[in-house]
Amino acid sequence: MRSTEIEREVINEILFENGEYDNYRGRIADSSKHGGVRAASFACAVEVLENVVFLSNAINFVAYFIKSMHYPAAEAANMVTNFMGTSFLLTIVGGFISDSFFTRFRTFIFSCTVELMGLILLAVQAQYSELQPAMNKRPSEYQAAVLYVGLYAMAAGIGGIKAALPAHGADQLDRRNQRLISAFFNWYFFSLCTGGLIACTFMVWIQENKGWKMNFNISIGILSLALCIFAAGFPIYRYKRPGGSPIARMCKVFVAAIRSRNSLTPETETRMQISSARTIRWKFRFLNKALMDEKITATEVQETKTFLGLLPIFASTIMMNCCLAQLQTFTVEQGIMMGRTMKNFTIPTQSLTVFPLIIMLASIPLYERFARIVGTKQSWISNWLRPLKRIGVGLALASASMAAAAVVEAKRREEEVSKGAAISVFWLAWQYLLLGVADVLALGGMLEFFYSGAPDSMRSISTALSWCSTAMGYFISSVLVTIANSISEKFRKKWLPGHDLNHGRLDLFYTLLCALNFLNLLNYIFWAKRYQVE
Repeated sequence: MRSTEIEREVINEILFENGEYDNYRGRIADSSKHGGVRAASFACAVEVLENVVFLSNAINFVAYFIKSMHYPAAEAANMVTNFMGTSFLLTIVGGFISDSFFTRFRTFIFSCTVELMGLILLAVQAQYSELQPAMNKRPSEYQAAVLYVGLYAMAAGIGGIKAALPAHGADQLDRRNQRLISAFFNWYFFSLCTGGLIACTFMVWIQENKGWKMNFNISIGILSLALCIFAAGFPIYRYKRPGGSPIARMCKVFVAAIRSRNSLTPETETRMQISSARTIRWKFRFLNKALMDEKITATEVQETKTFLGLLPIFASTIMMNCCLAQLQTFTVEQGIMMGRTMKNFTIPTQSLTVFPLIIMLASIPLYERFARIVGTKQSWISNWLRPLKRIGVGLALASASMAAAAVVEAKRREEEVSKGAAISVFWLAWQYLLLGVADVLALGGMLEFFYSGAPDSMRSISTALSWCSTAMGYFISSVLVTIANSISEKFRKKWLPGHDLNHGRLDLFYTLLCALNFLNLLNYIFWAKRYQVE
């Protein structure tokens, strides 16, 4: 193959549009009729309802597992973190399916139906006493099986929804307009926070005053409504054609590169040079040798390099989510033991997340307004609006939140053990506030970064990395709880005992998380600088 032919092949690959879209009839989508801001807004509206269901159940599960299913506090905390972790980890599966085999629309419809079935099963268990354990007894094998089937059916559905919905919404917009894509993910996060606010107020009140049965029944109704609203937009959506398995293509590139590692010809060297001119140079240059295989295209090599380049950033964000896991577990247990009465009203501990949510909801429109003004100007301010910088600030705030949490827990324990007095639950506002702002910066930045930086054929999987980071954080949280208890028990006593935090040292556990997050921040700075500079 002559050099000019090779150049023509590469140019054709560059000009080829992988992301062709269809309308609901399977024909090529008309940009004047399909997609656009109106179609993308359906994803934001549905996210409000979906997150009401997800978050309201997530923050209530600890109390439900302890009070109704009679699990110990530490075990209940791990059950919740495992559920949350599995839900987010399965986004990789959902992303793979929607990128490879089904449209994101169909993936959402199927996943939402699965989550709905899981919710119905949990509602049935909450309705009938024979499916619940007797007082002060653990669930039987049958009762536990019903609980876990319902719980992890929900997790499977959530995984598919979280992977497909944001990518489907962003697909409705012109990807060449980066400001529009950034705005979509900011408003998508606004919708997520709005759902969280409803969950932490109205849904928590329902659970506290009307019980688990009503909570599950309302959740079923809300999720059914979300499914109907999403399906109603099908005539105006545009649908990304599945492009086959991107994982299989990456494996082909790796195999070809390994086979060709010791051989090189002038023609393949020219082909490699042309290809490397349009890829990020520092990334995985050995993969260029895959181009010695005539069946491997430059696009496939670039796709593999680009996806692998995202992984160090992904890995550097995991530790922050260990901190977020505490808001659904030990922070709830802290709040139960603190002063929650204000006049004649008892504040539900779960509702403390209202404070950071309100700040996040107010900050997103202000941020959008600010970004419109300075986003087009080259300045140090616009530089800090970029996703990688926002993620870094979020990681720093997560470390600060754990330092504040350790101080507050030490004060709470000292007052209750030595004086028998309960300090105000509003002391927890510090860790809620810092973690809330950290989440809006980090998760919002991650969604935008992984979608925009992903290969065209892997946008669902790449967006799922944001949620997968959360999953790994929840799993690592469970592992750290087990390790901390095992090591601390050998010296004197467990840091995190079963039912009473006053007999443990939760403050030391928070201190450990603070130290680990600071080290992780340094690791993130190294990879972020390398990604930007090289």
